Order: sequence, then C-alpha cells, then structure tokens
Amino acid sequence: MSDQGTMKNDDIFSKVIRAGRRTYFFDVRSTKADDYYLTITESKKFTNDDGSFFYRKHKIYLYKEDFENFQEALNEATNFIINEKGEEVISDRHQKDFQKPTSEDSNTDTDFEPKKEKHEAATAFTNVSFDDI
Repeated sequence: MSDQGTMKNDDIFSKVIRAGRRTYFFDVRSTKADDYYLTITESKKFTNDDGSFFYRKHKIYLYKEDFENFQEALNEATNFIINEKGEEVISDRHQKDFQKPTSEDSNTDTDFEPKKEKHEAATAFTNVSFDDI
C-alpha cells in the first residue's frame, strides 16, 4: 500500500517545558509535501469535583513563512514585559510572602489613562485578518 494516501504527521523534533499545571509542547512536524512546520501546544491539568482529572489543550500551528514575524512579535512582547516589570516573578503563587499592595500603599490617580502606545498596539492587534490561516 502506498504512503501517499496517508497523512504524514510524525514528530521530527520535540521539546517539552513543564510549568506547574501547564505543559508546553514544541513539535516539528512534516507536511504532505515533506516540508516542516511547528505546533505549539499548551496542556493544562484540571481536577473534577470527584477527584478525577482531565487536560485542556490549545494548539497553534506555525508555518515557516510566519516564523520571522512571530519571533519578532514574541521578542518584542517579552522584552516589553522584562523592561516594564523586570525578570523577578511577582505573584502569590510563586512567592508565599507576596502581598498585594493596598490602596493606601499605592498612589491612586482617578484620572489614570493608559499609555497611548499600549492602546494603539491593542487596537492594531484586534484588526488582524485571519484569512491567511
């Protein structure tokens, strides 16, 4: 029997990152034309009331023609986070002694308006066309 009738989708390369209840899978796969693409899967473990558990998965398919733009956007977003908040993880889940600042601790400004560049970036992102997917 010929292999041409079956879909070739074997993993060529895999990398797994475990992060608490989440696991990220980076898998290189092969297309029918024997080219490569990347799938990024987030798998998150949930527990039912009866103690049993299940996994919810979300998957992104990333093709070579999108690598450069994806990589640039990912680098820009992660650099923004590091530049704005630093590399230290700040959350009650990661730091047992973390305490949220109270309204007395922070300067409350009722006329707060988000930075224009953030708003423009969010607007630009929502206008993305997904016809190419």
